[in-house]
Amino acid sequence: MISKIISFIAFLLIIGLVIFIHEFGHYILAKKNGVGVVEFSIGMGPSIFSWVKNGTKYAVKWIPFGGYCMMLGDQTFVQDIEADGEEIVGDEEHAYSNKPVWVRIAVIAAGPIFNFVLAFVLALLLTGMIGTTTTEIGALSPGYPAEAAGLQPGDVITKLDHTNVRLFKELSLYLTMHEGEEIEVTYVRNGKKCTTTLVPKYSEEEGRYLIGIVSSGTKSHLNAAEVLKYGTYEFGYNTGIVIKSLGMLFTGKMGVNDLSGPVGMAGMVNEIVEDVQEDTKGESIWTTAYWILVNLISFSTLISANLGVMNLLPIPAMDGGRLIFLFWEAITGKPVAKKKEGIVTVVGFVLLALLMIFVFFNDIRKVFFLKQLF
Repeated sequence: MISKIISFIAFLLIIGLVIFIHEFGHYILAKKNGVGVVEFSIGMGPSIFSWVKNGTKYAVKWIPFGGYCMMLGDQTFVQDIEADGEEIVGDEEHAYSNKPVWVRIAVIAAGPIFNFVLAFVLALLLTGMIGTTTTEIGALSPGYPAEAAGLQPGDVITKLDHTNVRLFKELSLYLTMHEGEEIEVTYVRNGKKCTTTLVPKYSEEEGRYLIGIVSSGTKSHLNAAEVLKYGTYEFGYNTGIVIKSLGMLFTGKMGVNDLSGPVGMAGMVNEIVEDVQEDTKGESIWTTAYWILVNLISFSTLISANLGVMNLLPIPAMDGGRLIFLFWEAITGKPVAKKKEGIVTVVGFVLLALLMIFVFFNDIRKVFFLKQLF
């Protein structure tokens, strides 16, 4: 029961953090450029509490899956808002719609950019806490392709086919996504670059294809320059996972049933907490708490990168869709007709809402029912 409570609180904190940072990106760029912010909300639905300061209503709402930064002149329903006896009003000068197009682009792009910044900062924090595992070979598994090709402990793998790899998990991910395929491996031995070709071998014990190398282990106690270097690689790895997953979705290698929403995320957080508790059984409570924190930071890095990438997709009703309209205006000098933009946005909202409903019930099915029944 305690683990469920910890998982639930951790989930709310993660969701709240990535949403807050996203909306804060919109908010701070709007404020810096003289755009009036009517309401800044974390969560959706009825307010838990709210207040008004300097013409902006701030609210925390009951449904944690979302948030918004409503700007003057950009409301779906234009209206004044009253809270705590103070009326929020604005003038044409501070309306979002009356600002230069590049200001509007900056305000909209700031949300996903701030998510990337958060993911980068978390990647640095994670690297500083636990170090990193490079692609240096520590040992070879007998009977596998790497040994047969003459690779040796101490060799550093730098590239698989045309893809650079710097972290061992990047190498593992590439092999997972190219199961059984012939791979050209580039590695460095004593400062000299070498290449060889390997065909991964299926391991009955592991249930996957392997080339037969073991990492040299975690490189810890990094200095500031190394934390920056490997933290950047960690950030790139998480962003890359999101982009590769989208590619697999569009090419049919993944289906919509593989998508997860808030319920699925909550289940993942619970699995993280329970797995760490199992792995650290017999250790002190502080050791368990430390490794739960480490794993949740890693998960948050991925979620923040995911939100950044997803919001930049050219989908109507999302930041990427709005940016398409704004870039069109910047290039042609003429804005898209409000009526046309409104129709496209509404259609986008409806389709997005239907997808969210599907993902929600799909999550419920996966979490609460036996998969074999479906």
